[in-house]
Amino acid sequence: MKLKTALAAAMTALVCTSALAQGAAYPNRPITLLVGFPPGGGADAVARIVSEKMGRALNQSIVVDNRPGAGTTIASDLVARAQADGYTLLLGSSNLYGSDQLLYKSARYDGVKSFTPIARWAKSPMLLAVKKDFPEKSVKGLIELARKEPGKLTYASSGTGVVTHLAGASFSHAASIDMLHVPFKGGAPSIQAVGAGDVDMTFGTPPSVLPMAQGGKLRLVAVTTADRSPLFPDLPSMKESGINDFDFSIWFGLYGPANLPADVVKKLNDATAQALNDPDVKAKLEKQGNVAWPTGSPEEFKAWAIDDGKKYKTITENSGAVAGVGK
Repeated sequence: MKLKTALAAAMTALVCTSALAQGAAYPNRPITLLVGFPPGGGADAVARIVSEKMGRALNQSIVVDNRPGAGTTIASDLVARAQADGYTLLLGSSNLYGSDQLLYKSARYDGVKSFTPIARWAKSPMLLAVKKDFPEKSVKGLIELARKEPGKLTYASSGTGVVTHLAGASFSHAASIDMLHVPFKGGAPSIQAVGAGDVDMTFGTPPSVLPMAQGGKLRLVAVTTADRSPLFPDLPSMKESGINDFDFSIWFGLYGPANLPADVVKKLNDATAQALNDPDVKAKLEKQGNVAWPTGSPEEFKAWAIDDGKKYKTITENSGAVAGVGK
Protein backbone atom coordinates (compact mmCIF):
# COMPACT_ATOMS: atom_id res chain seq x y z
CA MET A 1 0.00 0.00 0.00
CA LYS A 2 2.77 2.37 0.96
CA LEU A 3 4.59 1.46 -2.25
CA LYS A 4 1.51 2.25 -4.34
CA THR A 5 1.12 5.58 -2.56
CA ALA A 6 4.76 6.44 -3.14
CA LEU A 7 4.52 5.49 -6.81
CA ALA A 8 1.35 7.56 -7.23
CA ALA A 9 3.02 10.55 -5.61
CA ALA A 10 6.06 10.16 -7.83
CA MET A 11 3.91 9.94 -10.95
CA THR A 12 1.95 13.03 -9.92
CA ALA A 13 5.17 14.96 -9.35
CA LEU A 14 6.50 13.82 -12.71
CA VAL A 15 3.34 14.90 -14.53
CA CYS A 16 3.37 18.28 -12.78
CA THR A 17 7.04 18.79 -13.58
CA SER A 18 6.46 17.87 -17.22
CA ALA A 19 3.49 20.20 -17.44
CA LEU A 20 5.49 23.04 -15.97
CA ALA A 21 8.34 22.40 -18.38
CA GLN A 22 6.03 22.33 -21.38
CA GLY A 23 4.09 25.38 -20.28
CA ALA A 24 6.97 27.36 -18.86
CA ALA A 25 6.08 31.01 -18.94
CA TYR A 26 7.52 32.95 -21.87
CA PRO A 27 10.21 34.20 -21.82
CA ASN A 28 12.32 31.90 -19.69
CA ARG A 29 15.65 32.66 -21.40
CA PRO A 30 17.26 35.63 -23.19
CA ILE A 31 15.68 36.95 -26.40
CA THR A 32 17.77 37.86 -29.45
CA LEU A 33 16.82 40.96 -31.45
CA LEU A 34 18.44 41.07 -34.90
CA VAL A 35 19.24 44.46 -36.41
CA GLY A 36 20.30 44.67 -40.05
CA PHE A 37 22.74 47.54 -39.48
CA PRO A 38 26.06 47.93 -37.65
CA PRO A 39 26.25 49.45 -34.16
CA GLY A 40 26.11 53.23 -33.99
CA GLY A 41 23.38 53.92 -36.52
CA GLY A 42 19.78 55.04 -36.13
CA ALA A 43 18.24 51.56 -36.11
CA ASP A 44 20.76 50.34 -33.56
CA ALA A 45 20.00 53.26 -31.24
CA VAL A 46 16.25 52.61 -31.34
CA ALA A 47 16.77 48.87 -30.82
CA ARG A 48 18.89 49.34 -27.70
CA ILE A 49 16.73 52.03 -26.09
CA VAL A 50 13.44 50.19 -26.47
CA SER A 51 14.67 46.63 -25.93
CA GLU A 52 16.37 47.52 -22.66
CA LYS A 53 13.07 48.70 -21.16
CA MET A 54 11.12 45.84 -22.76
CA GLY A 55 13.50 43.38 -21.14
CA ARG A 56 12.64 44.81 -17.74
CA ALA A 57 8.93 44.47 -18.47
CA LEU A 58 9.44 40.84 -19.50
CA ASN A 59 11.87 40.16 -16.66
CA GLN A 60 14.32 38.80 -19.21
CA SER A 61 17.25 40.22 -21.15
CA ILE A 62 16.97 41.14 -24.84
CA VAL A 63 20.29 40.88 -26.65
CA VAL A 64 20.77 43.13 -29.70
CA ASP A 65 22.56 41.19 -32.46
CA ASN A 66 23.81 43.39 -35.31
CA ARG A 67 23.81 41.53 -38.65
CA PRO A 68 24.51 44.18 -41.31
CA GLY A 69 24.74 43.67 -45.04
CA ALA A 70 22.67 43.23 -48.21
CA GLY A 71 20.28 46.02 -47.32
CA THR A 72 19.18 44.34 -44.04
CA THR A 73 18.12 41.16 -45.88
CA ILE A 74 20.69 39.02 -44.04
CA ALA A 75 19.07 39.76 -40.68
CA SER A 76 15.56 39.47 -42.12
CA ASP A 77 16.28 36.09 -43.70
CA LEU A 78 17.69 34.73 -40.43
CA VAL A 79 14.51 35.69 -38.58
CA ALA A 80 12.24 34.39 -41.36
CA ARG A 81 13.91 30.97 -40.99
CA ALA A 82 14.08 31.00 -37.18
CA GLN A 83 11.96 28.86 -34.89
CA ALA A 84 8.66 30.54 -34.09
CA ASP A 85 9.11 30.55 -30.33
CA GLY A 86 9.62 34.27 -29.64
CA TYR A 87 13.32 34.04 -28.90
CA THR A 88 14.53 35.38 -32.26
CA LEU A 89 13.06 38.73 -33.28
CA LEU A 90 13.71 41.41 -35.91
CA LEU A 91 13.78 45.18 -35.97
CA GLY A 92 12.06 45.71 -39.31
CA SER A 93 10.48 48.37 -41.51
CA SER A 94 8.60 48.92 -44.79
CA ASN A 95 11.27 47.33 -46.98
CA LEU A 96 10.16 43.85 -45.88
CA TYR A 97 7.05 44.14 -48.04
CA GLY A 98 8.44 43.87 -51.54
CA SER A 99 11.34 46.30 -51.82
CA ASP A 100 13.85 43.71 -50.62
CA GLN A 101 12.70 41.24 -53.24
CA LEU A 102 13.06 43.87 -55.97
CA LEU A 103 16.65 44.60 -55.01
CA TYR A 104 18.14 41.38 -53.63
CA LYS A 105 18.05 37.95 -55.22
CA SER A 106 18.94 36.48 -51.83
CA ALA A 107 15.71 37.80 -50.26
CA ARG A 108 13.57 34.67 -50.51
CA TYR A 109 11.12 35.64 -47.78
CA ASP A 110 7.69 37.17 -48.25
CA GLY A 111 6.86 40.17 -46.07
CA VAL A 112 3.31 39.04 -45.37
CA LYS A 113 3.85 35.28 -45.19
CA SER A 114 7.28 35.02 -43.55
CA PHE A 115 6.88 37.33 -40.53
CA THR A 116 4.61 38.05 -37.60
CA PRO A 117 4.18 41.81 -37.06
CA ILE A 118 4.21 42.47 -33.31
CA ALA A 119 4.36 46.21 -32.63
CA ARG A 120 5.38 49.49 -34.18
CA TRP A 121 8.12 51.22 -32.19
CA ALA A 122 9.23 54.63 -33.39
CA LYS A 123 9.50 57.04 -36.32
CA SER A 124 11.68 59.97 -37.22
CA PRO A 125 12.21 62.47 -39.99
CA MET A 126 15.42 62.12 -41.91
CA LEU A 127 17.97 64.89 -42.11
CA LEU A 128 19.77 66.22 -45.14
CA ALA A 129 23.35 66.74 -43.98
CA VAL A 130 26.30 68.00 -46.02
CA LYS A 131 30.05 68.01 -45.45
CA LYS A 132 31.21 71.00 -43.44
CA ASP A 133 32.87 72.80 -46.37
CA PHE A 134 30.00 72.21 -48.81
CA PRO A 135 29.65 75.47 -50.79
CA GLU A 136 25.85 75.79 -50.51
CA LYS A 137 23.88 76.29 -47.30
CA SER A 138 20.33 75.69 -48.53
CA VAL A 139 18.37 73.09 -50.46
CA LYS A 140 17.74 75.57 -53.26
CA GLY A 141 21.47 76.31 -53.52
CA LEU A 142 22.26 72.60 -53.53
CA ILE A 143 19.80 71.99 -56.36
CA GLU A 144 21.22 74.84 -58.42
CA LEU A 145 24.73 73.45 -57.98
CA ALA A 146 23.60 69.95 -58.95
CA ARG A 147 21.99 71.28 -62.12
CA LYS A 148 25.16 73.09 -63.10
CA GLU A 149 27.23 69.91 -62.65
CA PRO A 150 25.01 66.85 -63.33
CA GLY A 151 26.30 63.63 -61.78
CA LYS A 152 29.11 65.29 -59.84
CA LEU A 153 27.50 65.68 -56.41
CA THR A 154 27.52 62.52 -54.29
CA TYR A 155 25.29 61.23 -51.52
CA ALA A 156 26.06 58.42 -49.08
CA SER A 157 23.60 55.79 -47.86
CA SER A 158 23.62 52.83 -45.52
CA GLY A 159 23.10 50.42 -48.42
CA THR A 160 21.42 50.02 -51.79
CA GLY A 161 17.65 49.98 -51.51
CA VAL A 162 17.43 50.96 -47.83
CA VAL A 163 15.64 54.09 -46.69
CA THR A 164 18.71 56.35 -46.75
CA HIS A 165 19.26 55.45 -50.40
CA LEU A 166 15.62 55.79 -51.39
CA ALA A 167 15.37 59.18 -49.68
CA GLY A 168 18.27 60.45 -51.80
CA ALA A 169 16.96 58.86 -54.99
CA SER A 170 13.48 60.25 -54.40
CA PHE A 171 14.91 63.69 -53.64
CA SER A 172 16.89 63.63 -56.88
CA HIS A 173 13.75 62.66 -58.78
CA ALA A 174 11.59 65.32 -57.09
CA ALA A 175 14.21 68.03 -57.69
CA SER A 176 14.96 66.86 -61.25
CA ILE A 177 18.68 66.57 -60.58
CA ASP A 178 21.32 63.88 -61.13
CA MET A 179 23.51 62.84 -58.16
CA LEU A 180 25.83 59.87 -57.67
CA HIS A 181 24.80 57.32 -55.03
CA VAL A 182 27.60 55.93 -52.80
CA PRO A 183 26.37 52.97 -50.69
CA PHE A 184 27.98 51.80 -47.44
CA LYS A 185 27.32 48.89 -45.08
CA GLY A 186 25.44 50.86 -42.46
CA GLY A 187 24.53 54.33 -41.27
CA ALA A 188 27.64 54.97 -39.20
CA PRO A 189 30.21 54.47 -42.01
CA SER A 190 28.10 56.48 -44.45
CA ILE A 191 27.95 59.44 -42.06
CA GLN A 192 31.65 59.15 -41.33
CA ALA A 193 32.36 59.43 -45.06
CA VAL A 194 30.46 62.72 -45.20
CA GLY A 195 32.19 63.93 -42.04
CA ALA A 196 35.55 63.14 -43.60
CA GLY A 197 34.60 65.07 -46.72
CA ASP A 198 34.78 62.02 -48.99
CA VAL A 199 31.08 62.29 -49.92
CA ASP A 200 29.11 65.52 -50.34
CA MET A 201 25.96 64.69 -48.41
CA THR A 202 23.64 62.11 -46.91
CA PHE A 203 19.97 61.70 -46.06
CA GLY A 204 20.54 60.21 -42.65
CA THR A 205 18.65 59.24 -39.54
CA PRO A 206 18.93 61.71 -36.66
CA PRO A 207 20.88 59.36 -34.36
CA SER A 208 23.43 58.91 -37.13
CA VAL A 209 24.01 62.53 -38.11
CA LEU A 210 23.35 64.51 -34.92
CA PRO A 211 26.59 63.67 -33.06
CA MET A 212 28.77 64.73 -35.99
CA ALA A 213 26.64 67.79 -36.66
CA GLN A 214 26.92 68.83 -33.02
CA GLY A 215 30.68 68.28 -33.26
CA GLY A 216 30.92 70.58 -36.28
CA LYS A 217 32.02 67.84 -38.68
CA LEU A 218 29.02 68.28 -40.97
CA ARG A 219 26.12 70.70 -41.44
CA LEU A 220 22.37 70.06 -41.28
CA VAL A 221 20.41 71.63 -44.13
CA ALA A 222 16.79 70.44 -43.90
CA VAL A 223 14.39 67.74 -42.76
CA THR A 224 13.05 65.35 -45.39
CA THR A 225 9.41 65.88 -44.42
CA ALA A 226 6.89 68.22 -46.02
CA ASP A 227 6.42 70.16 -42.78
CA ARG A 228 8.89 71.24 -40.14
CA SER A 229 9.57 68.72 -37.40
CA PRO A 230 8.92 69.72 -33.78
CA LEU A 231 12.14 67.85 -32.97
CA PHE A 232 14.12 70.14 -35.29
CA PRO A 233 12.19 73.43 -35.43
CA ASP A 234 15.12 75.40 -36.82
CA LEU A 235 15.49 73.24 -39.94
CA PRO A 236 13.38 74.08 -43.00
CA SER A 237 11.12 71.45 -44.53
CA MET A 238 11.31 70.27 -48.11
CA LYS A 239 8.12 72.10 -48.98
CA GLU A 240 9.59 75.34 -47.64
CA SER A 241 12.66 74.65 -49.74
CA GLY A 242 10.63 74.43 -52.93
CA ILE A 243 10.31 70.63 -53.21
CA ASN A 244 6.62 69.77 -53.37
CA ASP A 245 5.17 66.26 -52.97
CA PHE A 246 8.22 65.07 -51.06
CA ASP A 247 7.63 63.71 -47.57
CA PHE A 248 10.07 61.08 -46.34
CA SER A 249 10.41 59.59 -42.86
CA ILE A 250 11.58 56.29 -41.36
CA TRP A 251 9.91 53.97 -38.88
CA PHE A 252 10.86 50.79 -37.04
CA GLY A 253 8.77 47.94 -35.71
CA LEU A 254 9.16 44.57 -34.00
CA TYR A 255 8.71 41.34 -35.97
CA GLY A 256 9.00 37.63 -35.33
CA PRO A 257 8.97 34.61 -37.64
CA ALA A 258 5.66 33.54 -39.17
CA ASN A 259 3.19 31.66 -36.96
CA LEU A 260 4.40 33.15 -33.70
CA PRO A 261 2.04 31.99 -30.92
CA ALA A 262 -0.67 34.52 -30.07
CA ASP A 263 0.21 34.58 -26.37
CA VAL A 264 3.85 35.36 -27.20
CA VAL A 265 2.82 38.14 -29.58
CA LYS A 266 0.57 39.64 -26.91
CA LYS A 267 3.31 39.58 -24.29
CA LEU A 268 5.75 41.30 -26.62
CA ASN A 269 3.15 43.85 -27.70
CA ASP A 270 2.26 44.60 -24.07
CA ALA A 271 5.95 44.96 -23.18
CA THR A 272 6.36 47.37 -26.11
CA ALA A 273 3.47 49.48 -24.85
CA GLN A 274 5.04 49.63 -21.38
CA ALA A 275 8.40 50.60 -22.83
CA LEU A 276 7.13 53.28 -25.20
CA ASN A 277 4.93 54.86 -22.54
CA ASP A 278 7.89 55.20 -20.20
CA PRO A 279 8.98 58.87 -19.90
CA ASP A 280 12.65 57.87 -19.81
CA VAL A 281 12.36 55.90 -23.06
CA LYS A 282 10.48 58.75 -24.75
CA ALA A 283 13.14 61.23 -23.67
CA LYS A 284 15.98 59.00 -24.89
CA LEU A 285 14.28 58.45 -28.24
CA GLU A 286 13.63 62.17 -28.70
CA LYS A 287 17.24 62.93 -27.84
CA GLN A 288 18.16 60.67 -30.74
CA GLY A 289 15.62 62.39 -33.02
CA ASN A 290 12.89 59.75 -32.81
CA VAL A 291 9.30 59.80 -31.60
CA ALA A 292 7.69 56.84 -29.84
CA TRP A 293 4.96 55.63 -32.21
CA PRO A 294 3.15 52.54 -30.89
CA THR A 295 0.10 50.92 -32.46
CA GLY A 296 -2.80 49.68 -30.36
CA SER A 297 -2.62 45.98 -31.27
CA PRO A 298 -0.60 43.55 -33.38
CA GLU A 299 -3.50 43.37 -35.84
CA GLU A 300 -3.53 47.16 -36.26
CA PHE A 301 0.21 47.19 -36.80
CA LYS A 302 0.01 44.41 -39.38
CA ALA A 303 -2.66 46.17 -41.45
CA TRP A 304 -0.83 49.49 -41.29
CA ALA A 305 2.59 48.00 -42.09
CA ILE A 306 1.34 46.08 -45.13
CA ASP A 307 -0.28 49.21 -46.53
CA ASP A 308 2.83 51.31 -45.91
CA GLY A 309 4.97 48.57 -47.41
CA LYS A 310 3.05 48.79 -50.68
CA LYS A 311 3.79 52.52 -50.87
CA TYR A 312 7.45 51.86 -50.08
CA LYS A 313 7.66 49.26 -52.83
CA THR A 314 6.31 51.82 -55.30
CA ILE A 315 8.92 54.34 -54.15
CA THR A 316 11.60 51.71 -54.70
CA GLU A 317 10.35 50.95 -58.20
CA ASN A 318 10.34 54.65 -59.06
CA SER A 319 13.68 55.44 -57.43
CA GLY A 320 15.94 54.03 -60.10
CA ALA A 321 17.49 51.58 -57.63
CA VAL A 322 19.06 48.68 -59.50
CA ALA A 323 17.15 45.40 -59.19
CA GLY A 324 18.96 42.17 -58.53
CA VAL A 325 22.03 43.68 -56.91
CA GLY A 326 22.11 41.09 -54.14
CA LYS A 327 23.75 37.72 -54.49
